[in-house]
Amino acid sequence: MKDLKLPIPAEEIRTKIMIIRGERVMIDRDLAELYGIETKQLKRAVRRNIPRFPADFMFELALREYDSLRSQFGALKRGAHAKYLPMAFTEQGVSMLSSVLNSKRAIEVNIAIMRAFVQIRRLSISQERLSTRIREVEIRLEDHDESIEAIFEAIVQLLTPDEKPKKRIGFEVKEPKERYGSQR
Repeated sequence: MKDLKLPIPAEEIRTKIMIIRGERVMIDRDLAELYGIETKQLKRAVRRNIPRFPADFMFELALREYDSLRSQFGALKRGAHAKYLPMAFTEQGVSMLSSVLNSKRAIEVNIAIMRAFVQIRRLSISQERLSTRIREVEIRLEDHDESIEAIFEAIVQLLTPDEKPKKRIGFEVKEPKERYGSQR
């Protein structure tokens, strides 16, 4: 295990958070690396305290999920021939790990991880708000496009000459016109 110094950069933690089964999770191998322990130690501690980890806190990846992760990210290449499938921990599961791995480093790492989860949640909320606002503007612009199109059609109609000749107003004298200045 490489010796990580605390505080761990939030960006390093955020890169280890992934979405599996619609949940933001961290994989046991990444957590063990952050805690500075071996993956088998982490798994052993979890299995000894399995009642603390219900399905919404921790789940074991299915083989197809594991293969998908390996092919998509190359994230799990190390230990490719592991005996057990990786465990995925939700935010609550990571929080529970601090009570199972009772060391100063575990507590400090957990605090850093919880902050990273909070940052991701805030970013997610702000992205949702921005997305909603963009949809509202698009809807408003669609109405504007229709209104502008109607205005242009009206202008074109006003500028287009009528095809029928206009009738003259008044009357017309049918007498021959005399030349101006001529005497009779």
